[in-house]
Amino acid sequence: MTSASAAPAQGHPSGLYMLFFAELWERFCFYGMRALLAFYVAATFAKGESGAALTYGAYTSLVYATGIFGGWAADRMLGAQRAVIVGGVMMAIGEFLLMVPTESAFLGGLALMVVGCGLFKPNISNIVGKLYAQGDPRRDQGFVIFYMGINLGAFVAPLVCGYVGEVYGWRWGFMTAGIGMLLGIGTFVMRLGLLEGKGAAPAGKEGMGPVIQVLAMWTGLAAAIYYLLSKQEWMFWVMVALMGAVVVALVGIAMTRDRVERDRMLGLTVLLFANMFFWALFEQAGSSLNFFALNCTDRNFFGWEMPASWFQSVNAVCIIALAPVFVAMWAKFERSKRSPSIPVKFGIGILPLGLGFAVLVLGIGLAGESATKVSALWLVMLYVVHTVGELCISPVGLSAMTKLAPPSMSGLVMGAWFMSIAVGNYSAGLLAQAVGSAGGESGAALKDYVSVYSPAMWASFGVGAFFLLLAPVVNRMLHGVR
Repeated sequence: MTSASAAPAQGHPSGLYMLFFAELWERFCFYGMRALLAFYVAATFAKGESGAALTYGAYTSLVYATGIFGGWAADRMLGAQRAVIVGGVMMAIGEFLLMVPTESAFLGGLALMVVGCGLFKPNISNIVGKLYAQGDPRRDQGFVIFYMGINLGAFVAPLVCGYVGEVYGWRWGFMTAGIGMLLGIGTFVMRLGLLEGKGAAPAGKEGMGPVIQVLAMWTGLAAAIYYLLSKQEWMFWVMVALMGAVVVALVGIAMTRDRVERDRMLGLTVLLFANMFFWALFEQAGSSLNFFALNCTDRNFFGWEMPASWFQSVNAVCIIALAPVFVAMWAKFERSKRSPSIPVKFGIGILPLGLGFAVLVLGIGLAGESATKVSALWLVMLYVVHTVGELCISPVGLSAMTKLAPPSMSGLVMGAWFMSIAVGNYSAGLLAQAVGSAGGESGAALKDYVSVYSPAMWASFGVGAFFLLLAPVVNRMLHGVR
């Protein structure tokens, strides 16, 4: 066992905890801005709720789509460590640029955040996987611990940035999020030694030359992202083309490998489609469900109206509360040799999406036809149920990608994982736009949400059941990876 895998008293590599805090602050930056984005666009640029939802979907999808390029840059030129640093600096610059109250500066800030996150996000996750030797049973537990760091940042961000943005002005909320990004980069740089070389520059790519080359390429990519954000009608075809290219590349490479690697690559491709569906519905949180909190939820508590953005913290606090339960549960299943397979966990994870929407639709029905608002409890319950699904898919999927990918393709496969999230996020924007369009410029009413969330509920139940039926076939393709 390598020194990086040697377990300290807590049972995990020390580098995991440094990555935990670096990712915590990066997610503070991302989710702080995310909590304000749709509200800011609707209020500032006169796009209405449907236009704001589409901008939100375009931005979040591009954030994850650029992960495929970030994985390539790390594999070929920078190494994961330098990719994280360069990406984090670009995100911070983008966040501060959002403070300039013009649409061109806003789109420029979004573009820099997109390309920066594309470098940062897949590569810090990839480093987590590199801390563990192949076959180490602690890997899944390590990713759940890492996921707690993500969600601790996501919990605090809407409370702090959301409050600052809604009370003192959007630009100050964005500034607060940018400060969080600087803290994340500082944490990472000061404690690099804990990684013991994991994610270092590829052989022959040391020095500043590759960094300068990547900065030049990423500046061009940022310009292209800026153009796409200003021409959102092209986004659908861009997403289709990118995901199609990823699938063709993965399948094409799989066909050149031996039988085991080929089957595993094809199996992980199936998992990507399940992931796309999950995020298309889960990511209503930042768009249509965010506007539902603003327009259709009773937020008055003893004469004080809670900021609508604070509902974005419910999912994160549930992750923090439930993640240790899932860590213990997976560990217990592992010891008893009864751990569910990866595709079974995916199927189980999709079902709570439908249950969450069913809870909200029930709450709307019980409120009565004349009601304009429902109790905040129904929205909170939806987020709790959706969190259970997230814990079955997201940390498990991150871990699965690092276990199923051939070593020479770890960055590419992790990028493909985030590409599937990108397609899901853009689909989420289209679904949220349907809600906003149904309600017109005045905002969606309760019945408009039911008209979209009821079909989403039934689709979730159907797709979840389908993946459970397909699980034995996919599991055989994984050749013992669990």
